[in-house]
Amino acid sequence: MSRPACDLTLYLVTDTAMCGGPHRVADVARAAVDGGATLVQVRDPRCDDTEFVTIARSVVDALDGTGVPVLLNDRVHLVEAAGADGAHVGQTDLDPVTARDLLGPDRLLGLSCQTLAHVEAARALPTGTLDHLGLGPVFDQTTKPDAATASGLAALADLVAASPWPCVAIGGITIDRIGMLAATGVDGAAVVSAICATPDPREAAAALLTRWKDAR
Repeated sequence: MSRPACDLTLYLVTDTAMCGGPHRVADVARAAVDGGATLVQVRDPRCDDTEFVTIARSVVDALDGTGVPVLLNDRVHLVEAAGADGAHVGQTDLDPVTARDLLGPDRLLGLSCQTLAHVEAARALPTGTLDHLGLGPVFDQTTKPDAATASGLAALADLVAASPWPCVAIGGITIDRIGMLAATGVDGAAVVSAICATPDPREAAAALLTRWKDAR
């Protein structure tokens, strides 16, 4: 078994409340994938592990056969129970080496980085620990209240240049801003409200993907 292919072009991070509740997360994720989303991360810091597994499994089941991987935010210990393809950790979550040990060699692992020091620390990790980096927040955002200060496009370009891994930008990315990212060299855009908070997630994903492709 080998790690699944990971296309960062349009990376959906779910928000349970924005989706309309736990029962709607899988529907939103599937609609987004039908519109062109290439990767889905299930995120809900507010629910307990039992509810989180239920939500994550519903997303995994909804995307069965699409070839689009499902990652879990932070909760590496639940990847197996959810049947997910991997996890994504932040700077204050489980350290990447321990996360990789829990995941084994065949699942995906992403890491959030906000500074060049974070990227340099990631480069010092054992080979094979990580698959990609999430960089940001790039723009001001309201989805994650405890997020770092927005870095801007120039800083994003510096982080991309320092990374040996594919990178996805996150933070305040909207239909009007996604095209701005192309010049930084980043491999894709991660969005939350730009899909989850819209009345038609499929249409929103398709529009974001079109803007990205046009800018590239």
